[in-house]
Amino acid sequence: MKYYIIAGEASGDLHASNLIKGLKKYDAKADVRAWGGDLMKKAGADVVKHYRDTAIMGFFTVLRNLKKIENNIKECCKDIESWQPDVIILVDYGGFNMKIARYAKTHNFKVFYYISPKIWAWNTGRIHNIKKYVDRMFVIFPFEKDFYAKYDYEVDYEGNPLVDAIDGFKNDYAGRSKDNFYEQYGLERGKDMLLLMPGSRQQELKNMLPKMIALEKKFGSKFNLIVAGAPSMTEDDYAKYVAGHDVKLIFDNPYRLLANADVAVVTSGTATLETALMNVPQVVVYSGEGGFFYYLLFKIFAKVKYIALPNLVVDREVVKELLMHKFTVSALEASISALLTDANRLDIQQGYAEIADKLGEAGASERFAKKMIEAFKEISS
Repeated sequence: MKYYIIAGEASGDLHASNLIKGLKKYDAKADVRAWGGDLMKKAGADVVKHYRDTAIMGFFTVLRNLKKIENNIKECCKDIESWQPDVIILVDYGGFNMKIARYAKTHNFKVFYYISPKIWAWNTGRIHNIKKYVDRMFVIFPFEKDFYAKYDYEVDYEGNPLVDAIDGFKNDYAGRSKDNFYEQYGLERGKDMLLLMPGSRQQELKNMLPKMIALEKKFGSKFNLIVAGAPSMTEDDYAKYVAGHDVKLIFDNPYRLLANADVAVVTSGTATLETALMNVPQVVVYSGEGGFFYYLLFKIFAKVKYIALPNLVVDREVVKELLMHKFTVSALEASISALLTDANRLDIQQGYAEIADKLGEAGASERFAKKMIEAFKEISS
């Protein structure tokens, strides 16, 4: 079969790459063409457009780049028409992928969606377009099944693929010493490690990283401050932020960074759930261009109480969230200080155990791949 897969950011690249491995396991003739990243390419996809060239976030940034987005959509649709896939698999990235879904369905292509757009958080009205343009939806959180059931739309849930990725890493990394990591990167022994994960987009670096690095003043004597370099970025992207500060930029497997971290500050997104599954105490942050304006929009229109995935999974605050105008250096310092107490660390570990239990066992990526192949046969017969 011919699969056309579209992922627009680092997390989608990871999940899609593991899905591709599953598709190739159950379909010996699987031919995959994609918009995605390096991990998808490594898994065997012919990546025709990298997500670093398409990732655009933030309300005002999107407005400034409407022409670029429109051209990307046209380019993608033209490529789909030319390649004629059996099925198109859209991975998260709702703003872009829902436009592709509309085009694809109206041009008689089969459309699967893997990792639902977060319509349960922001815009429940989009359910109508999903029901209209998406043949099958494959969700990765148990609460999403209940959400879609309210709208009489059956979805498939086979677990969460992050469990696969992290279990695989833990098996490969078992027995490795933290001393080796410190020696490799020249970190100061006797200090713990504070990991700063600002995200994988330029706008995220701009909005998040300066406040994260400001922690150097209060915590520099206790921690090695490490900035996690995103695979879609280069050292030049970080240079103006880290210059003159006692922080170290490290490009490495993010799970290896988390395996050696004692505390983390994480930009809201998939990395927050990865951090939880790696059992690292964290503070979740997010700041956009709109500041207090964005916060008001969130309070007015959000359909959920939390923004951090770990909190959403168990429907309670396991990790501290600092959003928009509440994300200040002083608030971040106080939140990290609170994490260092034994009582708070115990509460977080108990919450993380509950999250892991909710997400279930490993093997989700392969189960999703098998289910997709079965679903294609069902709707094509």
